[in-house]
Amino acid sequence: MDHLAWMAWTPATGLFFALLAATLLAMTLLALAKPEAERVGVLGIPTTRGDRLFISLIIAAVIHLAWIGVVGVNTIATLPIGGGIKLSSLWLATAISLVVAAGIFRTV
Repeated sequence: MDHLAWMAWTPATGLFFALLAATLLAMTLLALAKPEAERVGVLGIPTTRGDRLFISLIIAAVIHLAWIGVVGVNTIATLPIGGGIKLSSLWLATAISLVVAAGIFRTV
């Protein structure tokens, strides 16, 4: 497992990939149950659910990288669970990314 050490597998990283897999599974099941036609939103080009997911993931990556560069990842709170779980300010970037993703799915 030493060859994976550089990947920084933390609980947050594991949660990210688990949620990404769950999103892809849900979108696949939704596409099978209710196929959709392409729609034209504010971009003026036809997009599907997959296109909107891709756009939102790219924007989320940009938001997180900009957040790390400008704000950093300092601890903003410590939860009184176990030995005290420290919350990084990066969770605020995640919340912003989720709001942006919801907007993308509604308007693009």
